Amino acid sequence: MPQLGFGVFQVSDAEAEAAVTTALRSGYRSVDTASAYQNEEGTGRALRESGIPREELFVTTKLWNDAQGYDDALRAFDASMSRLGLEYLDLYLIHWPTPSRGLYLDTWRAFEKLKADGRVRSIGVSNFTVETLRRLLDETDVVPVVNQIELHPYFQQAGLRAFHREHGIRTEAWAPLGQGRGLLDDPALTALGRAHGRTPAQIALRWHVQIGNVVIPKSVTPSRIAENIDVFGFELSPDDMKAIGDLDKGVRLGPDPATFNVTG
Repeated sequence: MPQLGFGVFQVSDAEAEAAVTTALRSGYRSVDTASAYQNEEGTGRALRESGIPREELFVTTKLWNDAQGYDDALRAFDASMSRLGLEYLDLYLIHWPTPSRGLYLDTWRAFEKLKADGRVRSIGVSNFTVETLRRLLDETDVVPVVNQIELHPYFQQAGLRAFHREHGIRTEAWAPLGQGRGLLDDPALTALGRAHGRTPAQIALRWHVQIGNVVIPKSVTPSRIAENIDVFGFELSPDDMKAIGDLDKGVRLGPDPATFNVTG
């Protein structure tokens, strides 16, 4: 799984084809979508028409909350694969645990079957907490390869990342740039950007890379798509990393997975 991929959250189906095409031309080889994004068809068209061999691509999609449960999850997977137009998937994620519904263990067992059948190369989760991860580890057989969570310099999730390391789960960051809500205007990031001749977004993404996160920035602007993958030609110093580490506010931008149970 490439450490830096391309996300298509809040990208329309019509925009997704062009955005993914631009991303692939810019060098991305990992693309992250979801049933709930309603852009699997456009994403799939871009992947299939790119001319890039399938084995060089890493494709992720996610199961939405209304399709949890063993049989529903298997049907939802078939529907996603039909929309993507792919023969197999590299990574399938449970989008949210929706803990009050108590279905994620049955859903995970369906994921285990998909993996055993060779239809999915790897299976993982998204927005799981220590509590929901612990239950999954205690009551099922396959450890998730990844947990995709809200993670950015203002919300660094050190405790959950430590739990991931303890159990061999990769940490993947969604909203890695703080969803455009002020993070990229932070004086610390702008100062580091000036010092390194980089943008604040590149500084934030480089921080993710250096602490070991898998990261999936999203953009539909070609120049920013290219900019976001250009983070491997410089390195942040220990002092730089500490300055970014000190930005943690411990405040979410998105829903709390412990209480988010939406199915619509």
